[in-house]
Amino acid sequence: MLTALVAVPVIGALLAGFAGEGRGPRVIAALAMAVELGLCLALWLEAGPLFRIGGHGAWLAYESAAWIPRFGIDYQLALDGLSLPLLTLTAALGLVGVGASWTEIRERVAFFHANLLFALAGTVGVFLATDLFLFFVFWEVMLVPMYFLIGIWGHEGRTYAAIKFFIFTQASGLLMLVSILALAFLHADAAGGFSFDYFDLLDLDIGAPLATWLMLGFFVAFMVKLPAVPLHSWLPDAHTAAPTAGSIILAAILLKTGAYGLIRFTVPLFPEAALAFAPVAMALGAASIVYGALLAFVQDDLKRLIACTSISHLGFVLLGVFAWNPWALQGALMQMIAHGVSTGALFLLAGALQERLHTRDMAAMGGLAARAPVLAGFGLFFAVASLGMPGTGNFLGEFLALLGAWQASPLWTAISAAGLVGAAIYALILVQRSFHGEPPADLRPADFDTREIAMMGALAVALLWLGLYPQPVFDLAEPVFATLLTETRP
Repeated sequence: MLTALVAVPVIGALLAGFAGEGRGPRVIAALAMAVELGLCLALWLEAGPLFRIGGHGAWLAYESAAWIPRFGIDYQLALDGLSLPLLTLTAALGLVGVGASWTEIRERVAFFHANLLFALAGTVGVFLATDLFLFFVFWEVMLVPMYFLIGIWGHEGRTYAAIKFFIFTQASGLLMLVSILALAFLHADAAGGFSFDYFDLLDLDIGAPLATWLMLGFFVAFMVKLPAVPLHSWLPDAHTAAPTAGSIILAAILLKTGAYGLIRFTVPLFPEAALAFAPVAMALGAASIVYGALLAFVQDDLKRLIACTSISHLGFVLLGVFAWNPWALQGALMQMIAHGVSTGALFLLAGALQERLHTRDMAAMGGLAARAPVLAGFGLFFAVASLGMPGTGNFLGEFLALLGAWQASPLWTAISAAGLVGAAIYALILVQRSFHGEPPADLRPADFDTREIAMMGALAVALLWLGLYPQPVFDLAEPVFATLLTETRP
């Protein structure tokens, strides 16, 4: 089943790439992601008993086969209650991304959908790989297709944005590769053979100075992808230039690989070094929350505003991860999922407006509530969800992250709470400037059609479900976090 999760988008990408132009690639991509979503839902319904691998964890499924035995490299995939919700998010938002590009992409349609599915396949691999060499391969696989999505089908400034995205992620990824190789050599010194096995490396005893440097190699790579201040500057450019599907995939899914890496690798592999570094990491989380909100205030470009809010919202994830207690970790996971749904919906909305109005400038909008009421209604719902309205998953994620962070650092928690005020302001600015006020005389946008209503409605239901009945997510993740907390306890 785990190999199938990786194989389905890969096969879909190959079929879509050779399907010619027209509807064929779109249909193939949609079917591939529908099958992927079905597999994820089947895993939710048929989750088996938990078991330990290498003496670690509470795992649901595991696959392993020798790949390059000379260097201790295996094809090794594993699934637990942390990765399964993120895989489901990947499949669901991948399907939305295909739907969002249904009428927007008109040139090189086959190549576009092949790249979209390859990026999603790399993300699936990142969430499943437990061999660190294989993890790095998947990490690189998801970058190249995204570079093409931005650079070929993006909007103005796309070449600059694509190159900036690639340089930031590739350079930080090389730092992570150095740390991975160092761990393999340390294992060879300790056990007489190379190993990239996550479960073997968890048992390594690494001295304090070296552990700190190796931890920083992982930390910087994941901070860039999250992204967090001061490594965030690539994000607004990439989101602004990307096509709608690219923005959805980037914000809703690829950014979560950074947060996932912090939870899965950075703290468990280097618990003492990471927890000693926690005050600095929490300070960066608080800075991201406040600075991201301030950046959003001054934006006129709708997509750029939404992009800046991601910096702020994912600061709560960074804060929660390094608070490293059950409340904070559950809040970080819920924020990852809810942010993916709400921000993906907002980028879908921004793409629909750009397709209709040929502009992202909010000053050229206004009055949409009267002329496109369904579009404006969904915009209001997701803007309000983004500011953390009770009853939505966003509220639960931020509340639990702050609750857990307060136990670790009241100072940074209090500063971070100011971001909630900022979220309310920029969300209301978005609603007021885009949907209300005096409309331009020539503004006659079409309202959402059936396809768009179906996608936005599904995302709205998901966000309400996360806010009103989050227990299935909490129950699935609780054994994972309990094990991680026990194994990293000083």
